[in-house]
Amino acid sequence: MNTARATTFVRSASRTSPSPCPKHARNYSSLPRPYRFHVGASWAGKPHDPRGPRIKSNPFPPDSPIGKWRDLMLSRPNPPAGNHIGEDFYYIQDMREKSGVSLGVADGVGGWTESGVDPSLFSQALMYHAHRYSKAAWPGEPEVDPTQEYEEREQVEGWELTPLECLESAYGGVLRERNVLAGSSTACILTLNASNGVLRAANLGDSGFLVIRASSVIYQQRSQTHFFNCPKQLSKLPTSQKRFSRACVDHPSDADLCEMKLRHGDIVIAFTDGLSDNVFPAEMVAICSLVARQSQMTKRTITPSGELESGEHVEDHEAQAMAERIVDYARMCMYNQKRVSPFERAAAREGMYFRGGKVDDVTVLVTIVQEG
Repeated sequence: MNTARATTFVRSASRTSPSPCPKHARNYSSLPRPYRFHVGASWAGKPHDPRGPRIKSNPFPPDSPIGKWRDLMLSRPNPPAGNHIGEDFYYIQDMREKSGVSLGVADGVGGWTESGVDPSLFSQALMYHAHRYSKAAWPGEPEVDPTQEYEEREQVEGWELTPLECLESAYGGVLRERNVLAGSSTACILTLNASNGVLRAANLGDSGFLVIRASSVIYQQRSQTHFFNCPKQLSKLPTSQKRFSRACVDHPSDADLCEMKLRHGDIVIAFTDGLSDNVFPAEMVAICSLVARQSQMTKRTITPSGELESGEHVEDHEAQAMAERIVDYARMCMYNQKRVSPFERAAAREGMYFRGGKVDDVTVLVTIVQEG
């Protein structure tokens, strides 16, 4: 596997207090943005284990802000499992003035069920607050029209938000969330800049992402663990139990950071460990290549109305098809006890015996990069 080095640093945020824009200010959307990102999402929660511990879950009410947003995210078409996402969650959010896309995945730590805690509430709240902060921010320096006067450029609304800052803000939102009494989650947050094609990421735990270029994996985010099968995680401890020795408490500042330049045709796959524990990177590449070849035929087809299908919609369908195929394959692999899995190999390196796939929730976001 060819691995490209990615710059790992964080730029400080440049924040400007919002103020009304002049009436003659140039529209942000008219500024050049050569990159477009087509994102597909798919997921599948693992089946309920009747032998597992019972938990008293109080889901976010459907009429609450998080509940409404959760139901909206789960209303996307998803043939593999409908709206059953388990303890995982995700978000996809256009950033201010469509200057880029922010997206992420989170995996609630299932060990909390032994204490009667629903792990899904933490991951849902974390992704909700990440979406909320990303919506009003820029993926890089706030865009200004260079033809404007200096005073006019100072009126630009919004601020730059790095993935690390997004993770910090979202975690703070979870700590303040009254409906989340306790829990933990891994998280992987990315921003994609439509002006310069720069990807930035912050990853904590064993969720992650990889970048495919010309049918090769050029970058793969390493997982972060305390020990085998115990990922680094953001946590909220019960206030009634000051000492909770079994919980791991990590911080957003512990996240691995990445920054790299994307090119036309790149494919970015963000995922929870339900994918990486069961599917090898080379298999993800093969699935994406197969879908891309099938999509080439679709681009030449004519719609029922007699019109050629637009390229934009084809790319959207292609990204969605890749995500669904990958999730389908992961589900097939996790129930196969005769096939060697990445999790089995990882266990063997630790001197442990494990056979076949690992049954778990799986969430996958696939982004296809277009330039020009």
